[in-house]
Amino acid sequence: MAEPFYITTAISYPNGRPHIGHAYEAIAADAMARFRRAQGRDVRFVTGTDEHGLKMVQTARAAGRDTLDFATEMSAYFKEMCARLNISYDCFMRTSDAPHHKASQAIWQAMEAAGDLYLDRYEGWYSVRDEAFYDESELVAGEGGEKLSPQGTPVEWTAEETWFFRLSKYQEPLLKLYNEQPGFIMPEGRRNEVVRFVEGGLKNLSVSRTSFDWGVPVPGSPGHVMYVWVDALTTYMSGLGYPDMGGDFARYWPADVHLIGKDIVRFHAVYWPAFLMSAGLPLPRQVFGHGFILAKGGEKMSKSLGNVVDPMEMADRYGVDALRYFLLREVSFGQDGAYSHEAIVNRVNSELANSFGNLAQRSLSMVFKNLGGVLPPAGELYQDRELLDRVDHACENLAKEFDRFAFSVGLDAWMGAVFACNAYIDEAAPWTLRKTDPERMAAVLGTLISAIRRLAEAVAPVIPESAGKIIHLIDSGKDGAPIDQPVPLFPRLELEEEAA
Repeated sequence: MAEPFYITTAISYPNGRPHIGHAYEAIAADAMARFRRAQGRDVRFVTGTDEHGLKMVQTARAAGRDTLDFATEMSAYFKEMCARLNISYDCFMRTSDAPHHKASQAIWQAMEAAGDLYLDRYEGWYSVRDEAFYDESELVAGEGGEKLSPQGTPVEWTAEETWFFRLSKYQEPLLKLYNEQPGFIMPEGRRNEVVRFVEGGLKNLSVSRTSFDWGVPVPGSPGHVMYVWVDALTTYMSGLGYPDMGGDFARYWPADVHLIGKDIVRFHAVYWPAFLMSAGLPLPRQVFGHGFILAKGGEKMSKSLGNVVDPMEMADRYGVDALRYFLLREVSFGQDGAYSHEAIVNRVNSELANSFGNLAQRSLSMVFKNLGGVLPPAGELYQDRELLDRVDHACENLAKEFDRFAFSVGLDAWMGAVFACNAYIDEAAPWTLRKTDPERMAAVLGTLISAIRRLAEAVAPVIPESAGKIIHLIDSGKDGAPIDQPVPLFPRLELEEEAA
């Protein structure tokens, strides 16, 4: 039986429509899921929407909407984004769904049974936008002297009766975890930040609210709903059928990786493993905190600045595969990266349209025109074998880099092989051989088709639709059947139109 592999995205907060950051994370997780499937792994991929918390109540109220009705509409936009961007998830879990409530109440009861929950009064700073509690020492001063969270969001003084989780009890077990499993938090810079935070001392965490009722009810405690992060994190298990400990949960848990934004690493690398330790459940193998996609000029995208990019609009403008390729090729995964019209047009035109697309188009077209569409075998000369070895080596390097989420490095190795194929076709000049040595022309084209098939298979996790078309066309020519006339897959993008 195939070895299981379980990957999740962060559970998106749907108080607005999806932006390019949501798309970036979904595309990266999808590329990894497809990559593991191609390796023969039994993949489970879970995503969804985190719909509870005060921020949702306030956003819905400001729009004059019922909260659940508003959440349902917004959640549908995230599903639509996944469909448009070819995201191959297995489960889309909404935290407002009844099975998820059941899972959240089960982990709560497990933490309570461990003696880690107690009732007390909370007084302190809370950021509605971050759905996070902050210590006075973490706050920063705004331009007008007002107190802000470390993320620069407004905080308000909150005082209410609340359930607390004994987070302080897990300080040493967490430090032991980070020490014994250095790959638990990646990249390394994020790991160092978390270790410093935990070494600074952990305070017990307020895990229920009484000031609103939009959330999972705390079992046996009327008037209390769970702190949004307790139920948001539990999505990773409710998406496998928890609290049923058999079936999918037994097969796929613990998660191989939670792929998340760097701004929520603390919740995933401190609170989540502590909750799981308390509940007596296995810990995920890795939390990977990727960087942000920044606007031109290095600004963080935000609704208030009006520089948020709509991924659906980008997919319509550039094409889904072109967008997927650009985001994973341009940005060193784990770091922040910038986006601009010029960058995407230049990258897609030079690498997908001019290099890989043109290579596939002219090679397959020559087979169609000169060989009646019948694919010839690869050549046996030294330069033929050398090219195929070069391609195999590049595909192995891509796989090695994808293993560690280094998508851009893997795609760089892949591009090197594409350039080698273009150099080979220019040097061999099959259009000249057609008149002087038709047999050698066929061998050159056979070598190229073999190389293109391997390159398409390697890059399929990133550009599944385009690579799939190339593979399908080549495979249709097996056993001597003639292939159909190829059509260009990557139309050149025009910068003038983008600027307009």
